[in-house]
Parts: sequence; structure tokens; C-alpha cells
Amino acid sequence: MMLLKVISLCLLLVYNVNSYKILGVFPIAAVSHQILATKLMETLAEAGHEVTLVSPYPVKNVAKHWKYRNIVLDGIAEEFEDFLKNFNFYGGDNTNPITRIRQVFKMITDMTNNTLSHPKMIELVKSNEQFDALIVEQFNQDGLKAYASIFNCHQIIFSSTGPNSWINPTVGNPQPVSNVPSSFSGNFSRELSFWDRSKNLASNLFEYFIMTFILHPIQDSLVQQICSDCPSVSELHTNASLVLLNSHTSIHHAVPLVPNMAEIGGYFIDPSKPLPKDLQEFMDNAKDGVIYFSMGSNLKSKDLPEATKNGIIKVLGKLKQRVIWKFEEDLPNKPANVLIQKWCPQADILAHPNVKLFITHSGFLSTIETIYHGVPVLAIPVFADQFMNAKKAVAYGYGLKLAYNDPNFSEEALSALLDELLTNPKYHETAKFRSKLYHDRLATPIETLNYWVNYTLRYKGAKHLQVAGVQLPLHQYLLLDVVGFMVAGLVFSLWIVLVLFKRVRMIVKTGSKQKTQ
Repeated sequence: MMLLKVISLCLLLVYNVNSYKILGVFPIAAVSHQILATKLMETLAEAGHEVTLVSPYPVKNVAKHWKYRNIVLDGIAEEFEDFLKNFNFYGGDNTNPITRIRQVFKMITDMTNNTLSHPKMIELVKSNEQFDALIVEQFNQDGLKAYASIFNCHQIIFSSTGPNSWINPTVGNPQPVSNVPSSFSGNFSRELSFWDRSKNLASNLFEYFIMTFILHPIQDSLVQQICSDCPSVSELHTNASLVLLNSHTSIHHAVPLVPNMAEIGGYFIDPSKPLPKDLQEFMDNAKDGVIYFSMGSNLKSKDLPEATKNGIIKVLGKLKQRVIWKFEEDLPNKPANVLIQKWCPQADILAHPNVKLFITHSGFLSTIETIYHGVPVLAIPVFADQFMNAKKAVAYGYGLKLAYNDPNFSEEALSALLDELLTNPKYHETAKFRSKLYHDRLATPIETLNYWVNYTLRYKGAKHLQVAGVQLPLHQYLLLDVVGFMVAGLVFSLWIVLVLFKRVRMIVKTGSKQKTQ
């Protein structure tokens, strides 16, 4: 019997250890995006695959037993840093939204172009190396999907946020505007009003036209410079075998997902590690609990305007709780209950039982970590998706928000929100409930990631999971041709009835006249 078990185990291991060559192209230099990209490729390397990661930064701590190659795109990180310098996040920049959108589009276009034309990537293309799969992030950089055509491999798309109007069309995933809020519509309650649905429709139409008539043609011109016989970007856009979503229903409302979409939200979170000695003692001895305060990686607390910074210091100094503040330089006038740290092991801090609250910029990775550990939040969004994440925290009941650009941002408002979050148990209870939902899964995010990548490549792209809707033009997908035909038929039928009615009426009138005569 024991021998049989050993043989069965060996057969199971042999079956599951299929090694594939996987190319991951992740040129977005933002720290949060690189955390996700690096962890994704490391997970696949740990599973036994031969991986090549293309990124702006060199990868550190590569295990010796991994088949891991890192192609560093020199210059892209420096350009991204220059781009960030032009964004005065805290300084009341009056740049209009259209200009902001153009700046972001230019950044995305430049990043795509700099990747496609980079000498290292040209050398890789010329090497005629073979890959089984290409993994790219869906961030309107569809030109990068040309590598799937160049290397004749399956295309796997990664979404750093989850199902949305950027990612859904790639696999024909339905997104009914009547009940699935757009990322930019602003309402994340379960019931959308007429006005919400109107904004939802306008947002979806705007994104569709921008993508179809502006972004794709631009990306097409970039692809043609390196691959004249590659399919159009519109074709590449809908040629995905698998979509990996950094999301989960504990993080957002339940939405439709087609079979070749897999939720792996939180896969980047490692098991908690011991804290540094000073942090451990500071938190262990906090009899009233600890508040953790961080504005993320791109935003820096040290760059806050002096008046705002001093106001926050006053509010924090009045609290009975201890505060760990990720602050990138020394703070001479800090209160006695505040510990300044230039860098913080965020996930390990949130795992400590004494943490009562997380004051956050509401970045998506921070949002997932706070749900993972069941900690309520005070969200202070500043830009991009942070506003959306903050609204979700309020809508789902595990936090409150005070946007940095809110006219009511003040010491009094900040103090009142902190008091509500620290004294009302419902926020803590809801955060713990969300955490329970997060952890109650059939498989861990890492196991789900490995399973679906293996499954997709084992079945040569798993075409049997792809829905037919992905190949339909928009007018057919929305049945506009059928509706148009039915409306035309109805109008024609009404016209026939009207003509017949007039004819009958004329005959009746003629007959009446003849009788009278």
C-alpha cells in the first residue's frame, strides 16, 4: 500500500511539473506595477518554468535553482521619474483634465515605443528564440502584444486592478452598464441611479472611442516599425488566451467573468515575517493600539505642504494610540507618540494584532493588504485610482475618506474621522468580515495562478474557454444590427398599414359619394 502511494505521488508530481518558456514584458516603471510583475514571474519560476522578465529595474534575490533571466530596459525608469516630477501631486496643480489625459497617453505611448525600439528587445526578436507564452499588463500598451505574434506564442494578459472596461473587451467579458459600475463613474453601491447609469454609459462610450480611434492607431504605427506583417493592434487586443486578475470578490462587487478569466487578487502578499526589533517593541507595548500611516511609494509624506503637514502632526499628537508614520526624512517636531520610519514593512505591520487603523493614500495594493489583514482605513486619495479605491472602502463599510483636494480638508475634519473610526466598532468588524471573505477560497491566489497558466499552456491556449463574443464587432455584440432591422421592419409595417388605411378610407369615401348621387 505504501509503495502504491509513493508511485501515485511521483506520477502526480511528474504530471504537474510541466516546464514552459514564458516571456513577461512589464515596462511600467511605477513601483507598485513592478512589485506585481516581479512577484508574478518569480511565482512562475518557483513553479519550474523558464522565465524571462523584461522590466525597467534589475531583479534582486533570484534563487539559484530558478531558470530566470532579467532583461533590463535601461533609460525607461529615468524617463518615468522625469514624468513624475512634472506632476505636482500636493501642490494644487491647475492643469485641466484633458491635458492630464494627454500627458498620460503620451507617457504610455513613449513607454511602448521605448520598449519596442530598445536595442535589447530588437536583439531578442532577432535571436529567433522560442517562447510558449507572452505575459503583458493591460495598461493601454497593446502594441506590446505584437511579441505574441513575433514569437508565435500564446498571449496571457495581466490586469493589476481587476475586471474593467480596459480588460473586458480582450476576452469578450460582459460589462452591462446597468449594474456594473465603470472605474470612472464614481458610484460603487449595488444600486445605480438613473444619473449613475447615464454617467456609466458615457464613461464606457468615451473609453471605447478613445481606444478604438486614438490609442490603437497610435500603437499600430509603433508596431509597424518593428513588425510589418504583425496583425493590427485591434486584432492583438482580442487575442488573449487567459486573463489574470489582481482582484477578488472580497475587494469589489461580484461581476460577470468569462471562463478564461482567473482572479488571483493578493498573490503578491507574502506570509508575515518578524518585524525589526524597534518596531516590534514599539507595537507590542502600545496598550491603546497602533495607527499605521503611509502615503505609498510614488507619493511622499515629506512633500506635503508645511501647513498640511503641521496640521496632521497636531491631530496625531492628540491621539492616545501610537502612530507609525512612513516619512522619508527626519521630523524634528514630531509628537512623542509618533515613530518616524523612512521605510516600513507594510504588510508585516498590518499583520500585528495591535494595529487599529491604517491611514492610507488608498493605492490598490495597499487596499488589498488592508483587506487581507482586516484593518479599517482612513483613505486620503490624491490622484488616479486612489479616489476609486477610497470610494469602495466607504461603500463597503470598512473605512472613511477625506480626499486631499477636498475643500473641507482640515484638522477638525481629520480629527472627527479618526475619532469615528477608532470608537465605532462597525468599521473594524466589517474589515474583519472582508478579510474572512478574502481568505475563504478553494485555492490560494498562488495556486490559482499556477493552475491556470499551466492549464492554458497544456491545452495550447485553451480555445475551448474563449467565448464567441470576443470576435464580434461592437454593433453585433450589442445587437444594434438586429435592433436596427427590427425598428426598420416596424416602421415599414406601420407605413404599409398607414397606406392601406388611406386607401380603404378613400374607397369608403368614394362609395359614399356614389350612393348619395
